[in-house]
Amino acid sequence: MTKEQKIAGFDPSQPGLADASIFGLPFTAEESEIIVVPAPWEVTVSYGAGASEGPEAVLEASFQVDLQHQEFPELWKQGIYFDSNAQIDEWAANSAKFKAMAQPVIKALESGKDIAGDAALQADLDAINIACGEFKDQLRKRVLDWMEQGKKVVLLGGDHSTPLGYYEALASKHDNFGLLHLDAHMDLRIAYEGFTYSHASIMYNALQLPQISKIVQVGIRDFCQQEVDVVKEQGSRVKVFTDTDLKAESFEGRTWKQQCDAIIEALPQKVCISFDIDGLYPWYCPNTGTPVPGGFSFEQAAYLFSRLAESGKEIIGFDLVEVAPGENDDWDGNVGARMLFHMCGILAKNNKMDVGGKISF
Repeated sequence: MTKEQKIAGFDPSQPGLADASIFGLPFTAEESEIIVVPAPWEVTVSYGAGASEGPEAVLEASFQVDLQHQEFPELWKQGIYFDSNAQIDEWAANSAKFKAMAQPVIKALESGKDIAGDAALQADLDAINIACGEFKDQLRKRVLDWMEQGKKVVLLGGDHSTPLGYYEALASKHDNFGLLHLDAHMDLRIAYEGFTYSHASIMYNALQLPQISKIVQVGIRDFCQQEVDVVKEQGSRVKVFTDTDLKAESFEGRTWKQQCDAIIEALPQKVCISFDIDGLYPWYCPNTGTPVPGGFSFEQAAYLFSRLAESGKEIIGFDLVEVAPGENDDWDGNVGARMLFHMCGILAKNNKMDVGGKISF
């Protein structure tokens, strides 16, 4: 059966096909324009857990997402495919293995112990850093394999350490791009708790890629002195829109539209979006790893992304990370699935795919 025949025979008003790919779509990887690469990895988490289960939670929730999106009513016809194979299963197994190994290291550091003076703990820390580096390299290769097939590839974490290999893949294709980074945290710590590839170090590690010419951080509301120092050292390469400043401007009459335009103006021509779900108000994803009071609404984030898609900038990819399912509800997964669908929509529209016209009532 051809893709056209599948489209003709598929009813988007019915619940998604449970035995199909993400969002219940009937298309194969070859028939899909967008590939979602899951990264079930959270080795270095020091507070909260569950992000490694985020991709599966988003996948399960995706079957309940109505495909008649107001902005992108025909997005589903482009095809979105959830990558899966034995290597990704191995990532999940290794995440659990090395996360267990990391916990004594973290506890020792939090109690003030010098890891360098404990041969066993230092050996474990070294092994963890090696494993995280290997995961990064494997992820980069997998993303590049899909890119070489002409696919638009997006990353679904996992904790916020996971996109580094994805950024390296993008850097091999684009010599100048920026990151639009939505988050409660700056993630500019240097080898946090001794972990080279810590979730709290992702943006510092991204800055080591010369192809990333700018990082624009939005919604930041938690940071340390070391991170402030990094921002100052980087000069104009890092632009920070803190939650405090954005809220103060809004209280004094500046609209979100005006703020979004300033954020977009600060970005270079090519943009990758990095969205840590804890950038949202905590009640949207209450089980995310390190919740912080404040944030922005789902609609504010979606509006910013939609405005970016129409701005003339080129969106080259995105990652969505730190979705962690709750034990007694599917709320985090549902929010993550709907944000993922919207982000796929803005990626498709920005890249001139036919997603249909906005529905007006």
